[in-house]
Amino acid sequence: MEENKRKHDSPEYREWEEKVLKPFLEKTPESDNLVDSAGEPVDRLFLPEEIDEKYMDKLGFPGAYPFTRGVYPTMFRGRHWTMRQYAGFGTAEESNERYKYLLSQGQTGLSIAFDLPTQIGYDSDHAMSEGEVGKVGVAVDTLADLETLFDGIPLDKVSTSMTINSTASILLAMYIAVARKQGVGMDKLRGTIQNDILKEYIARGTYIFPPRQSMRIITNIFEFCTKNVPKWNTISISGYHIREAGSTAVQEVAFTLADGIAYCEAALEAGMDIDSFAGRLSFFFNAHNNLLEEVAKFRAARRMWAKIMRERFSAKNEKSMMLRFHTQTAGSTLTAQQPNNNIVRVAIQTLAAVLGGTQSLHTNSRDEALSLPTEESVRIALRTQQIVAQESGVADSIDPLGGSFYIEEMTDRIERKAFDYIEKIDGMGGMTSAIEKGFAQREIQKSAYDYQKAIEAGKRIIVGVNKFATEEPPLKDLLRVDESIAVKQKEKLAKVKAGRDNSKVAELLSALKTSAEGDDNLMPHILSAVEEYATIGEISDTLREVFGEYREQVIL
Repeated sequence: MEENKRKHDSPEYREWEEKVLKPFLEKTPESDNLVDSAGEPVDRLFLPEEIDEKYMDKLGFPGAYPFTRGVYPTMFRGRHWTMRQYAGFGTAEESNERYKYLLSQGQTGLSIAFDLPTQIGYDSDHAMSEGEVGKVGVAVDTLADLETLFDGIPLDKVSTSMTINSTASILLAMYIAVARKQGVGMDKLRGTIQNDILKEYIARGTYIFPPRQSMRIITNIFEFCTKNVPKWNTISISGYHIREAGSTAVQEVAFTLADGIAYCEAALEAGMDIDSFAGRLSFFFNAHNNLLEEVAKFRAARRMWAKIMRERFSAKNEKSMMLRFHTQTAGSTLTAQQPNNNIVRVAIQTLAAVLGGTQSLHTNSRDEALSLPTEESVRIALRTQQIVAQESGVADSIDPLGGSFYIEEMTDRIERKAFDYIEKIDGMGGMTSAIEKGFAQREIQKSAYDYQKAIEAGKRIIVGVNKFATEEPPLKDLLRVDESIAVKQKEKLAKVKAGRDNSKVAELLSALKTSAEGDDNLMPHILSAVEEYATIGEISDTLREVFGEYREQVIL
């Protein structure tokens, strides 16, 4: 492609161009179609006339500390973000069909939703699972389900994100086992497990074990993957659910990064070196409706994490300082009233994520306030990403809003206020202690209450709800999960149990229990158990015996 028109002669720019940009371009060339409507080349990066110390401290260049302008030197000019659609429902067979459909429509990565029993460690035949099997995601009891889920999908060719937390170690072990059966080694696997248990205590609730025992499992995963699954993102530290619970943008950044600090500290206490695992940490943020505030939020989070890793943890590797993140558009903003309005909301949120420099993106469907999305709705959501990528031009130049007085001031403000929160949390002994004291929960509750009061008072407008409302017929052809799915899942589970070596399973579960009572890494024992078709419930119950269960505190 023709060289950019705008030239920069500062020594800082020349150093970045020589040491960061050129080596990156050799591996990942830019598209040859980055032109405006007149056919003129679009500049890679817009900069102030003078590069001074303040600029380098606050913004710098993309792909270089402090990463305010993006984690990669060319961002979307070489390749677009990964387009994921969070999907999974009913049985593994049905979900497998949906994944193949999405891949055929241009999706570039899989994002797996699991049903509630799978998330909290109960098999489909457990009394606690009644009425929930296959409802909010796919039901997984044993390795047989995951084999079906990925049937015909080569795991060395796709990147897979699994939204799973308290049972993340078990699902990761199952994924590794499926890959082995496909002849794919652990070193070839790419993807992410959410594995962020701290936010479950703060905002979401799918926990099993108490916080400190859960942190042990997470650091075991860090250690195991560092040695065996080097391309896997071992955690997706999630602000998404914190925002969905009612937090502000500042709180979303502050509590998410405070969780990240807690995970790093736990890994260091377990004897790991910061640069051995920090490069595989990833984050997961919400894209809300206030487009410019959201762009500033993403930029502030990147800069803050870079500072935290360099100044607090003395990380040396620049990859350790990169805040790479997945984004999902805000489910809490979707309305059951006038659901087609949600297409517009999602388009705005998509723009926020892209302008903010996301690495992957899920766009919600218009009907998700009413049901699981239909194929038509999912296709519209995916097309929204594709239109932004291919038609809008916002991905052609890096950090195109950088330098805006509004954006820079908002970025600074979010950073300042979020660091104030982190300082308070440090004063309480860290995020685990702050959660045990109910601090984060109370702060979010207050923000959610204030937000709802503003809606009810008409101070905050929700189009189609408290203004511009109309009478409308109910939406037709909603997707409903057939109740017979639970019966089929129980039958499948019984068949697997009858056909496996039950004495071998009992032996492996006993070894897992002994390991949990000591200080061994649990992952090899979990992997051995799932390969013999031990169930999620059996493995979780084995660990419950040793670790106990967490009971939610009432936070007032």
